[in-house]
This record gives sequence, structure tokens and C-alpha cells, in this order.
Amino acid sequence: MTSTLSVTDAAAPATTGGTRSFARLLPSSSPKLIVGLIIAGVVIVWGIVGPLLVGDPHAISTNAFAPPGPEHWLGTTQVGQDVWAQIAYGTRGSLVIGFVVGLLATVLSAFFGVLGAYIGGVIDEGFALFTNVVLVIPGLPLVIVIGNYVPQNQRGLFLIAVVLAITSWAGSARVLRSVTLSLRNRDYVAASKVSGEKTWRVLAVEILPNLIPVMASQFVFAIIFAILGEAGLSFLGLGANNSFTLGTILFQAYNDLALTQGAWWWFVPPGLVIALFGCALSLINFSIDEIINPKLRNQTRASRKAWGLTADQIQRLEKEDIK
Repeated sequence: MTSTLSVTDAAAPATTGGTRSFARLLPSSSPKLIVGLIIAGVVIVWGIVGPLLVGDPHAISTNAFAPPGPEHWLGTTQVGQDVWAQIAYGTRGSLVIGFVVGLLATVLSAFFGVLGAYIGGVIDEGFALFTNVVLVIPGLPLVIVIGNYVPQNQRGLFLIAVVLAITSWAGSARVLRSVTLSLRNRDYVAASKVSGEKTWRVLAVEILPNLIPVMASQFVFAIIFAILGEAGLSFLGLGANNSFTLGTILFQAYNDLALTQGAWWWFVPPGLVIALFGCALSLINFSIDEIINPKLRNQTRASRKAWGLTADQIQRLEKEDIK
């Protein structure tokens, strides 16, 4: 995981059980969070609305390798297809894969990490063993093998998403297991058990609310992994068939020698969209990390003091931190 969290830090906010207000689970505003949300919001809105505003991305014309202009805002491909329309549909396809993988990976990691750790005993040991086995299997080779095994005409967006989700949940499950092992020994959890609360209610009311920041960070990271993983698979020719994603656009640009033809408008925009969206999600993830691990904010303040800033300068900078 990219999060610099520890079990103690992740469990630290859980001082009053599931009675904490939901507002405290949400990150406060900070410059990197605002920038990340704006960039991610623009990309998501474009992925949703864009395909409704452009023409058919499969339409072929005689205007091949046309540079950007009034008729084609991002130029055309080797067979005259509009790159602007392809980017719109490709952004939607990549977002679908990203969010499906994020959801599936989060559910799988919560099932094997949270449920197993809370129940304990043989179930916990079995879940932990299975998680460790999945974790040590090289992810990229496994994805390539699975993607290559599936017939090309059956490779849709959701199948690619399932393949990527299978290889991306184990690390998160280990983190959730460690945090849950710490939480299940808290006094308020023990009180719920003694009072006769059912297992599902203890998990839903006492355990899961305290895991929301950790799971949110893992969800964001899974989306980043999925979009980059899909781009890698598509670049190897193992992407979704008959569907536009940012990865398949890069694959077609590479196959049709866009670089040697100087058609930068074919491969630069999809790469830029991937980079911007990944940067935005990383900024959001960093903000969530500061909620999970308050030591990150303390380290930032200590660094500012080491820079020799005055008290007024430090106070102005601290106003921009997460309160």
C-alpha cells in the first residue's frame, strides 16, 4: 500500500466506538485535497457526460492523421477516427474498470481481513493463509496469464475488472486484519458482546465505522492500480475487446506507429488523462493518510520548524493543514 500507516495509528481514532459522528470520519479541507477533488471531478464528469457530446468514435473517414483543428479538436487516427471522441469513450471505460475494481477489491479485503480477524480461530488462520498465498503470487504475470487465457472475443470491461480485482485485494486484507485484531479487544466491543449483540451488528456498528478511513484509502489506491493495470494489459494486447479505454487507445496508437508519424495528439492526451487522474487520486489518498495517521501532520510541522520559519509563518502554514 502507499499509505504510511501503522496498526496503532489506524486504530487510534476508535476511542468512542461506533458513536462517533460521521463528520469526524471525513477529511477536512486542505490544498491537496481540494486540488485532487477538482481534477478527479473534472475527469469523472467528462467520462460521464463526454460520450453524450461527441460523435461515433468508430466512424472512419479519409482524413487520416489530421492534426488538431476546428473539425477534429484532437486530430484523427490512421483511419480517420476522431481522437476527441475516443478519449471521451476511453475515459468512461477506464473509470468503469477503476471503480469496479476498487469496489470488488475493497469487498474482498474486508471479507478476508475484517471478518476473519473478528471471528478468529481456524477461520482467521485459514483466511490469513489464503491471503498470504495470494499476496506472494506475482501480480503482473498472473494478470497476463489470466488475460491471455480468456478468448479475445470474451474480454469485456467487467471481465478485465474482475481479473484485476483478483490480484489487488490481498495487501489491503492484511492491513484490515491487523487493524481489526486491535479493535476487537477494545472495551466497547467487549461490552457489545457481553450485552448479547449479534456478530453482524458488532461488526457493522462497532468495528466498520472505525475502519472507514483505512478502507477509503485502500479504495482510492485500488482505483489507481486498476487504471494503470488496465493500461498495461491493453498495451500488451490483452485489454478489453471492442471497448474503448485509455489503455486501448495507447495500444492502437503504438500499433499504428503514431510516434514515428509524429501524431502526438493520438498518444499524449490519453497518457495525460491517466497521469492527471492518478495524481488527483494520490492527492486525495495523501489527505486520507493524514486522517488515519496524525503523525504525518506532526512531521510536517517539525520540518517547517527545521526550515527556520518564524512563528507567524508556521501559523499561516498550519492553517492550511487538516485540523
